[in-house]
Amino acid sequence: MQPILFNLDSDPDLSSRLRSALGAELGELEQRHFPDGESYLRVHSEVGARDCLVLCNLYQPDTKLVRLLFLADTLRDLGARRIGLITPYLPYMRQDKRFQPGECVSSRPFARLLSDAFDLLVTTDPHLHRYTSLDEIYTLKSRVVHAAPMIAQWIKQHIEQPLLIGPDSESEQWVSEVAALAEAPFQVLNKERHGDYDVSVSLPEVERWQHHTPVLVDDIISSGRTMLETLEHLAALGMPRATIIAVHGLFAGDAWQRLQAAADVVTCEAVRHSSNAISLSAALATAMAELLSETD
Repeated sequence: MQPILFNLDSDPDLSSRLRSALGAELGELEQRHFPDGESYLRVHSEVGARDCLVLCNLYQPDTKLVRLLFLADTLRDLGARRIGLITPYLPYMRQDKRFQPGECVSSRPFARLLSDAFDLLVTTDPHLHRYTSLDEIYTLKSRVVHAAPMIAQWIKQHIEQPLLIGPDSESEQWVSEVAALAEAPFQVLNKERHGDYDVSVSLPEVERWQHHTPVLVDDIISSGRTMLETLEHLAALGMPRATIIAVHGLFAGDAWQRLQAAADVVTCEAVRHSSNAISLSAALATAMAELLSETD
């Protein structure tokens, strides 16, 4: 029996392509708010003994989490066979240790909430720093989609003579993979963060790559300060206009306006934005199909 895919306030175009790739039925969902702001949710589809999938992009999760948990609980209560979550952006991964006394290590309780609610999880390049895999904190079955092959393919199709640049040492393994797939040279910078909006980076050594197009690659762009600092150095060195590529374009504050004025900015469709140019739908669908097959 074909799975049912519910879209909880996420990209309708991505939802349509996922349904097509998975051969899934469109789930019918009614949502509204009571006068006091509390959520009303009703599932109109027949879900008994069927695999139910939920597309919910969890960027800015605090506005969505309650309804997501309500939906998962309702599907299970109505007899769903398995419940899978597709979230191109998985939040609450950066707080992976207690930096100050009394802090909430939010990645862990968030993982417990999703693991209790869902059986399957598919996401794209979560921020794994001190964790080696999602299995360290998630107890459900998960699959991570890596955007590197799609990014490399986009670079090969759109950039002549690229020079890939990673913003810090943490990005080296990731940027080197993209560079290898794109058959392009790369450099990794040294970054020192003094605060949320105060970042300094090393001066790139680009003399031998003077006629290459700089391609700054990172998994997440939030404040954009690291990218802006690097762009200033590249401009001072007379490099061509740079391209910035990110998996997750969050663009806090005025980051989008400032970056767009200084470079060409491209993101994957992990977070819906006008800069989305690299599709993830086929890879997300394949990952979920594999999970469904493995747990059949």
